[in-house]
Amino acid sequence: MAATNINRVVLTGNLTRDPELRSLPSGMSVCSLRIASNSRRKENGEWVDKPNYFSVTVWGAQGENCQRFLSKGRPVCIDGRLEWREWQDQSGNKREAIEIVADAVQFLGGREEGMGGGGGSYAGGAGAGNGNGFTPHSDVPADVSDFGPAPVGGGRPPAPADDDIPF
Repeated sequence: MAATNINRVVLTGNLTRDPELRSLPSGMSVCSLRIASNSRRKENGEWVDKPNYFSVTVWGAQGENCQRFLSKGRPVCIDGRLEWREWQDQSGNKREAIEIVADAVQFLGGREEGMGGGGGSYAGGAGAGNGNGFTPHSDVPADVSDFGPAPVGGGRPPAPADDDIPF
């Protein structure tokens, strides 16, 4: 029985530059994105974000929409596959690259996020206040009432008396 290969990537991150759109001689549009996605790890007892950078290629109308509606700093979710390329540079040296070919690009956050200024988040830094516009935040709102102190007794209602049970 032959093994089935799976080549699937799901990635969320922020654009590190504005999308670059070009057209092939055939008329097909291709858009290049550069995404930064942080990995967290503990160093010397403290959590540190390490940025990882990925090249993403988006084909056709979806690539045109990326160029039209996205800009540096905007959060996105990429669903696609890895593709390995090799070529020779102008000096004749062998070059290699692994990129993500997007099947779907989901625009995250509001339109105003990442649109110039320092308002958007950027996954390219180590923390807030480092001068590159990085503002740590989550796209998922937190209900902070869950983190309040629990009432005495665990906050459970008292157990019903035996004569209150309906069976």
